[in-house]
Amino acid sequence: MESAALVAPVTALEFAGDVLLAGTGPEVAAFRLSGGGPAAAAGRRIVLREASVQGLRAEPGPGPLVRVVAFGGRWLAVLAVRGGGGRLAACGGARNVGARVWEARWAAGGRLALALGGGSVGLYEWRGGGRWLRRASCGGAGALRCAALAGTGWERLALAAGTAAGAVVVWRAAAAAAPRRRLLGHRGAVLALCYSAPRGLLASASEDRSVRLWAVGELGDGDGDGSCLLVCYGHGARVAAVGLRGPCPVSAGEDGACLGWDGGGGVRWARRGHRGALRALALKAAGGRLATGGDDGGVRLWQPGRAAPAVAAALGAPWRPRAVLLGGPRRVLALGEAGGLAAYEAAAGRWVPVLPAPAAGGSRGVLAAAPLPGGDEALCALGGGDGRLLLFALGHPGAAAELRPFEGAVRGLSWATRPGQSPNTAALLASGPDGEMLWLDVTHCPGQAPRVQLMGRYLLPPCKQRWHTCAVFLPQRGLLVCGDRRGSLLLFHCSSSPGQAVESTSITNGGTDLVDKDSGSELEPSCLSHKEALPLEAPVSVLFGLHGKTGVTSVACHKGYIYSTGRDGVYRQLCLQGQQLEVLRKHRPCKGLQWIEELRFTPDGDLLVLGFHADNFVVWSSRTGENLYCVPCGGGHRSWSYWSSPSAEAFAFIKCGDVMLYNREAEPCEQQVLLASLHGREIACVRRLGAVEVPGHATLNVFVTGSEDTTACVLALSEHSRAAVPLARLSDHISSVRALALASPTGPGDKGFGDEGLSALLFSAGGRAQIECYRLLCTGDPASESAVACQVIHVASHRLDEHWERKKNRHKLVKMDPETRYMSLSVVPGTSSEQLPTPWKFLAAACSDASVRVFGLLEAARKLVLVAESFHHQRCVLKVEAFLHVRAGGESPGRPTAHHHGPQLRCEQPPRP
Repeated sequence: MESAALVAPVTALEFAGDVLLAGTGPEVAAFRLSGGGPAAAAGRRIVLREASVQGLRAEPGPGPLVRVVAFGGRWLAVLAVRGGGGRLAACGGARNVGARVWEARWAAGGRLALALGGGSVGLYEWRGGGRWLRRASCGGAGALRCAALAGTGWERLALAAGTAAGAVVVWRAAAAAAPRRRLLGHRGAVLALCYSAPRGLLASASEDRSVRLWAVGELGDGDGDGSCLLVCYGHGARVAAVGLRGPCPVSAGEDGACLGWDGGGGVRWARRGHRGALRALALKAAGGRLATGGDDGGVRLWQPGRAAPAVAAALGAPWRPRAVLLGGPRRVLALGEAGGLAAYEAAAGRWVPVLPAPAAGGSRGVLAAAPLPGGDEALCALGGGDGRLLLFALGHPGAAAELRPFEGAVRGLSWATRPGQSPNTAALLASGPDGEMLWLDVTHCPGQAPRVQLMGRYLLPPCKQRWHTCAVFLPQRGLLVCGDRRGSLLLFHCSSSPGQAVESTSITNGGTDLVDKDSGSELEPSCLSHKEALPLEAPVSVLFGLHGKTGVTSVACHKGYIYSTGRDGVYRQLCLQGQQLEVLRKHRPCKGLQWIEELRFTPDGDLLVLGFHADNFVVWSSRTGENLYCVPCGGGHRSWSYWSSPSAEAFAFIKCGDVMLYNREAEPCEQQVLLASLHGREIACVRRLGAVEVPGHATLNVFVTGSEDTTACVLALSEHSRAAVPLARLSDHISSVRALALASPTGPGDKGFGDEGLSALLFSAGGRAQIECYRLLCTGDPASESAVACQVIHVASHRLDEHWERKKNRHKLVKMDPETRYMSLSVVPGTSSEQLPTPWKFLAAACSDASVRVFGLLEAARKLVLVAESFHHQRCVLKVEAFLHVRAGGESPGRPTAHHHGPQLRCEQPPRP
């Protein structure tokens, strides 16, 4: 049976001219590297039908046609690769050589030198039917784990083999009675070897997490122990592959990291991005590129490493700073604890006073800025502990508008862009005591104080920390979404009609002149006496404590959806249902990211996540799964600011009572994802959702997979490209995902759906007795890379430990095992809920604690409840199936009658020992 598409770990990589080859399962995939643009897929071919490709070796030498040997297990096959287009052709079929092939090398005359299991080496003629020309057994080696070959003729052919005992033994094929050399030092099995003949260096990688570099000269010559030049430690797990770039080793480990080492044994650079262990590594001499592949089924092409990143420089602030803000890559604003404001101009290398301490609002100041068109000017807002608010253009701080909107301290300031507003106008939201929030429209007037209009007043819900932290205007419906310090999301009505112009004072050259639209007389700073003319709006929708007590850090609107972030390490996707906020799902971008500050959507479709990993500020790419930017700053609890543009990026923060600045010029992306990463560990379950027809594309099949890496993934598999593209990743589980079930999948033409695509309820379950339920909607999207768009809505979840804690009489019952695993799921078909006020879906689960449980889903209320459980079995229940039992009877001759006996469950358990 021919496979239409394949998802498997990448176990071999090789550069063949301008083509990169990747071995994934029994297939070889080709990628074109020529043309000056990004690499592109060139095709796939099944080469080994009874084994996985464990190695690929290209025949050296120029030419448009390159021969490559692929080997794995006891099988090998030879391919012809055309360099221009990367097309693959078979040179004969796969051949069984009778022993495991550890290594292959092209010898003189186009023959193959093979290192085989059992410590033997041979010269093999692969053309024709395949035959052995020479073969010798190398004794005294022990169990082999890897090998490296050198030499082209039989007399000069030498073999270096890594053993399970941690030794590297070297033979010459012509005299293979005993090893000529034994290299000792590793404390675990040697898993990979790489030999460089021009330099006489041998690199070895071991399961003891180390890489060693040996000076051996010509392989097979000399006796005794070789000289160990380097011992490199830096991997967090076993090292699976190693290569040599000049005199320095490059290694790939099961910790998902590819490390380059310097001449002293230290880590020179690190490349991370794969979701699982790395298994394959290939280096290209011309251009310095390298490729990595691993258990996640991904292949990545890395550009030459850049220079070491610059370190943060101390700027020598004129006073002890309270807050910092970047006005560009070379301009830093620092607010002192006494209230003074100063700017650091990197071009001049000095601090320039902006506002003196008395005029800057005193202590407990709050600072915010909004860039104006052109990039050289910005509107600044400075709130003080006495309730005063200063508004000024950064280029003309002397012309400032002074307001006093509150009797108490200004708690929160944030700028927001309102759809349809003038380019010189920005919306400012200010929070004061008692939960009052004001919307002010601030218009920049060159050479004059900004003009201010009060647009709205809003009331935040009661809580201990009652001020807003961020806000966004929705592009339609006249709505405003705010996040507060309590972690709640609030939805307000907002009108674009201006309120009464606000009285304010202007400070120019130390004087106080009135800036009043109506009168023009000189007054003291106003308390906005006219603001009571506007009603105090209450929120129309509140999601209280959505991000926990640490607060909401940002809200954004993108493609009709609302995104919120918080210090709980997740970001949430929401939508509007009428006048109510509804959470669709939550995302946890990567492990260890405890604090998410902001989301940025790039024009090329990538999602950048800004946050803190331990005490480092990171910019994490959702597309490549790596940190694009990492600055050790001590954590996000102190003031900091990040600024980026296509040409440069900068990060400023406070540390040790000073302002630190870290900046660098923008650089091209270091990596290209050739095959997308799927799962970092084994795939435990698969379900097919259906097929999506997209104009101009081949039929795309949509699958859902669950893995031991605690995630479920929605994939689009194309029969044309034979590759899988992830559409959505579900990361709500805290343990492995072992079972999946789909309820009522519908497609075009099905009743109640239409022609939009595929829709279904997805149930996922696994370890820690956890079940998650999602609503999936897959539609065609010709503009996207995958040609399919997948919308995921989190419907409900259930955990037995939480269910147990809610029981009132739990002290009378036997406590459930928190390590219970769900082994299998089955949606109960044909259940009628016509007599119930709302429709239900029922789900049967086989459990490791010898029980079968039935759950009921009420989708409208987003509840998944335990309906019944049975402990009939005495051991782990492996499988449960729900089916309808229909029996044909003969009540009248010639007219069979169907008797419906309702849904039934069939269970399986392991046999008794």
